Amino acid sequence: MPKVLISDKMDPLAAQIFRNRGIEVDEITGKTKDELIAMIGQYDGLAIRSATKVTKEVLAAATNLKVVGRAGIGVDNIDIPAASAKGVVVMNTPFGNSITTAEHAIALMFALARDLPEADKSTQAGKWEKNRFMGVEVTNKILGLIGAGNIGSIVADRAIGLKMKVVAFDPFLTPERAVEMGVEKVSLDELLARADFITLHTPLTESTKNILSKENLAKTKKGVRIVNCARGGLIDEAALKAALDSGHVAGAAMDVFVTEPATDSPLFGTPGFIATPHLGASTNEAQVNVAIQVAEQISDFLLSGGVTNALNMPSLSAEEAPKLKPYMALAEHLGALVGQLEGDAIKAVAIEVEGAAAELNQKPITGAVLAGLMRVYSDTVNMVNAPFLAKERGLDLREVRHDREGDYSTLVRVTVTTADGAKSVAGTLFANAEPRLVEIYGVKVEADLTGDMLYVVNVDAPGFIGRLGSALGEANVNIGTFHLGRRSAGGEAVLLLSLDSPVDNAVKAKIAQLPGVKSAKALSF
Repeated sequence: MPKVLISDKMDPLAAQIFRNRGIEVDEITGKTKDELIAMIGQYDGLAIRSATKVTKEVLAAATNLKVVGRAGIGVDNIDIPAASAKGVVVMNTPFGNSITTAEHAIALMFALARDLPEADKSTQAGKWEKNRFMGVEVTNKILGLIGAGNIGSIVADRAIGLKMKVVAFDPFLTPERAVEMGVEKVSLDELLARADFITLHTPLTESTKNILSKENLAKTKKGVRIVNCARGGLIDEAALKAALDSGHVAGAAMDVFVTEPATDSPLFGTPGFIATPHLGASTNEAQVNVAIQVAEQISDFLLSGGVTNALNMPSLSAEEAPKLKPYMALAEHLGALVGQLEGDAIKAVAIEVEGAAAELNQKPITGAVLAGLMRVYSDTVNMVNAPFLAKERGLDLREVRHDREGDYSTLVRVTVTTADGAKSVAGTLFANAEPRLVEIYGVKVEADLTGDMLYVVNVDAPGFIGRLGSALGEANVNIGTFHLGRRSAGGEAVLLLSLDSPVDNAVKAKIAQLPGVKSAKALSF
């Protein structure tokens, strides 16, 4: 039975979902880093919010950990490179609090437009300063979205409902998607020059850090109002204060800050500035939604291999997983085969799918090939860390999808490039379930890749099989199955033998000395 730790306060439904699905769960919150390190080794899954810090040290102690699930969007508290190197899947729940965050941005936009916090404070202080708080309408104003993903699209929808015109800057926004959203796709400079209100909905990356810098704030329309409910660090806070003080920016509302908790900021007390303590996801509905989603995602992964909203491996839905499972087993065997045969000589890898395989999600198949191939270098490799290990070794990767159907109704081919040229192996599924090798280096050979095996390349000649069998018999090695292929009569032949026990170096050396043998290689699957 898989075991999961919930280490941050979370809606009780999360624990109930785990138990209902047959997963053992402990709810232990508020532990220090050292206490978490001491206990994490017994868990297969870890469900967190923002309090738990999943550091390199925690991951090093997590000897059984397979998945970390963040109930929410931000994963700044998870060392994703260290998790990937460890082979741990990292998931978040980007949709559970999307509506809540979008509504908070709209709420702050209205608060800025009508100066609601100051008007409230003044009125409750016994003043009646009706003429002091002259606001602006949002109707017919231009809203500039920086980031038009899930949350940005919801904000756009709400703004259009308020009769605003929406322009959007997002490098990943396609013209077709912009039309579907009802927004105008523009450059960042054009957005800054035209927008009456600007809202930010983008992750914090090297390219988005201080996207509203001193220089970019100077490009905005005088009197612009700015809302940030995304991530701290997207706005240069010192530059924003200067723009507010000068009156160039009429107002700004921030729910997120560079340093949180934000107990002090140069922006605090600035006229026209509104602050909230990271409330974007703080509604009852959002907290329930993200708890449910993280529990379901972790459960799917641990029980069926389904991968949803992962940040360090391809997604694989719980519905897809059963269909892809035999293909992934085939792909891993093919990768392991070429990895053992070629090792450090491999410079590039191409993964091709055709027939029924071409209709499936190819990314998990690619990940499985790399996992098999990279196992030559590490015993702890899996689909999560294999791509990173391959990248570290400088392997060039190519994926090819063929619509055609060849000799087999479904086929996966792995081709590696070495100094000696390209070499490929191919496999199919028998009865849509059993992985089977069907070709090795251009020679047709049908074989199950399993257990201990021996791969021999020899000159096709009478008596060779007898001599090979005798050599193995003298070494007390029993042959389980025997698979033979050849390029032509009297030409090069290939033998794949499954063995009841592995062959040692002495036996391999003896086989290599048999007349006609070109190479002999022990394999293990």
